[in-house]
Amino acid sequence: MSPTTASSELDASFILVGEGASPTTGSSIQALPVKQDHSPPITERQPSYAHDLSKKATGGLRISGRHIIDSYGRVCGLRGVNLSGSCKTPVNDDHTTFPNDAESVSFVGRPFPLEEADEHFARLRRWGLTFIRFLVTWEAIEHEGPGKYDYGYLAYLESLLSLLPQYGLVAFVSMHQDVWSRYTGGSGAPAWTLTSVGFDLTNLEETGAAWLKGVKGGGHSEDERGVWPCGYQKLASATMWTCFWAGDVFAPKLKVDGVGVQGFLQGRFLDAWVVLAKAIGHLDGVLGFEMLNEPHRGYIEIPSIHEFDYNTDLHLSYIPSPVQSFALGAGHELLVPFWSRSFPMPTKLTSHRPLNTLRKNAWLKDGPTNGQCLWEWHNVWGWDRTKEEPVVLREGYFGKDPQTGRKIDWYTDFYYPFLNRWAERVRKVSSDEKIIFAEAIPNEFCPSSWKDNHPENMVHAPHWYDLNALFRKSFGGFSVNVQGLSRGLFFLKAFYWGQRGARNNFSLQIRNIVQESYEKLGEVPVMVGECGVPMDMNRGAAFKDDDWTWQGRMMDAMITGLERSLVGYTLWNYNPYNDDVAGDDWNGENFSWFSRSRALDSPNLQYHQTCADLDHGGRILRSVVRPYPAKIAGIPLRFEYEMNTGAFVFEWGNAKNRMHTKMRGDPLATLPLHGIDEREVWESEIFLPAMLTSGRQVVVRGLPKSNYRYDESLQTLFVRPESERPGARHRIEVSLNPPLKPLFKVNHFWRDFGPWILAVPAAVIATLYTFVGLG
Repeated sequence: MSPTTASSELDASFILVGEGASPTTGSSIQALPVKQDHSPPITERQPSYAHDLSKKATGGLRISGRHIIDSYGRVCGLRGVNLSGSCKTPVNDDHTTFPNDAESVSFVGRPFPLEEADEHFARLRRWGLTFIRFLVTWEAIEHEGPGKYDYGYLAYLESLLSLLPQYGLVAFVSMHQDVWSRYTGGSGAPAWTLTSVGFDLTNLEETGAAWLKGVKGGGHSEDERGVWPCGYQKLASATMWTCFWAGDVFAPKLKVDGVGVQGFLQGRFLDAWVVLAKAIGHLDGVLGFEMLNEPHRGYIEIPSIHEFDYNTDLHLSYIPSPVQSFALGAGHELLVPFWSRSFPMPTKLTSHRPLNTLRKNAWLKDGPTNGQCLWEWHNVWGWDRTKEEPVVLREGYFGKDPQTGRKIDWYTDFYYPFLNRWAERVRKVSSDEKIIFAEAIPNEFCPSSWKDNHPENMVHAPHWYDLNALFRKSFGGFSVNVQGLSRGLFFLKAFYWGQRGARNNFSLQIRNIVQESYEKLGEVPVMVGECGVPMDMNRGAAFKDDDWTWQGRMMDAMITGLERSLVGYTLWNYNPYNDDVAGDDWNGENFSWFSRSRALDSPNLQYHQTCADLDHGGRILRSVVRPYPAKIAGIPLRFEYEMNTGAFVFEWGNAKNRMHTKMRGDPLATLPLHGIDEREVWESEIFLPAMLTSGRQVVVRGLPKSNYRYDESLQTLFVRPESERPGARHRIEVSLNPPLKPLFKVNHFWRDFGPWILAVPAAVIATLYTFVGLG
């Protein structure tokens, strides 16, 4: 059977079988007998494929060392998407009336209506993106008021997520937030959380307590672009986070419904999670849960109440200091620092401008603080009537326990205890087998204190973005290691040129995050929960000329870095409501590389994996849809893919107890060949997209033909190593004949500038030779 021969029927598949059984009809590879079969025998011979993560195909996924494995002991490479950016806003969102009618919003139909589920799930399966970070918000569950849950939304979630196994998909459900809430300029918490603390929603924008233009449909213009993340430093969001994590310590006077504000907010949050976990925790397609997207400290541990740290907090547009924020919210007008974009530093202070000229008050007169600033109420600051300016009364207030003087550590004092408490509660109402996904504060390396404080059965799921491209919304031949610069790297070492340079730059940054995680947490799986590329980069040029080369190059560089670090990921994001004008319709973001507005209507759309019509609406698919080792009978050691040709190299090793291997050039330096349970099969499955192989021959070097088979209808390359010896290592090189047509050159500094650099000394030598000859 030719390696390119495809099965004529979708369910004519190849599966792994136990001793005494035979492969499914059409297979050219005999599955090896197992020494001991600890799992139920496979007798039904259900159709399977590399990227099928359903329980029927895998027997269930679980953690083993730094890997997620299936019931046959195969290491599973997880590739998927965030579903979806549309979940941040309700279906009846109205930019013109926001923030009115907060209690009557509805999220039923987010990320998409049930009747569209087959199309979207089939598309993700075709693209091999079957591992889903599924987004919900606290507001979606409990928008009407404390303890009033939207059971219609919960029923919708149950119906939608129950469809995942039909398409080989699994999900972990993440409670999403940005800047605390939509009502503070982001997404997440219900409006009543703010009014419970005493905020007046109608005055947050005027007082500078929140930046709301982005959630009202703005954020696209040059002066508004990228301003929303600064909301974490503004009064409303920072106060809510401080009260949520440490209200008992820093706001002990504030009571809500007779309890401290920390107990009230955390209690309501946990109860909402329990209701959610009860509704969906029993589903086979729900692998686990993530407590909270991108947690933030608020004011806790800020070095000074007089200013924010430029190295850790984004400074753009109006940036009042903490004490200025307090005064503005209390109804005072102030001149506030205004920051503009610059180079080489991202921004610089360019002027001071007045805020709150109408002298509005951000605090409700009939609220729990009686219209007074919460932090003035706690004697953190006061107003000097003579000088007409705020005065800090307790400078170190948020760094030490005000009662004992003990130094505060946000992670150990607040985050870890709550994370473990949450994990215990959701597992109690779902299952102890559910995997916990958690992350540190964005752009921070994994803290060393986490090793002995994290829940059992946990995956570390940090986020990574190229902050330079994200902030500037541009990408070209020049890239910068912002991560290194923020940690003291000599600036000349932070600059990279060309596509090869971008790949190396991104690989280094992602490797640092992954390596730090392993060093701090030990053998705990790491996967990147968010990573993405803005589609409207370079001033939206691609919307005009339909040339997506730079977006494709940046996505390729990013995913190359992830592949080299051998970690799974969920891309940000797949949003069916994306269009060129509104983008993802939230704070000016436009990250979805699928746009329904660009898809062609196809009345004959089918849902099998080889239906090319499913690709309509996809952008930069050559960069996104890539081969990857999906289910490996052994330990993945190296994977390197070149998207311009479709060729890749894959190396893996047989497990051996208490053995490590060092590989030259390996990004993680030391990879364990242990920690995997006794393997029951020797067949590995590699996702190889039909989008790439259609009309081409798949060429495999490194194995005899009897040890591999490619089934295009299943988009799966089945391989079996020649040696079963413990510790043995294997390498295959896979290419396409003819190769893919290159989309761009993998340029680098010496290719672009080498001839010119070499020409200079050559010209000098020639000139000198001429003068010497004339002399």
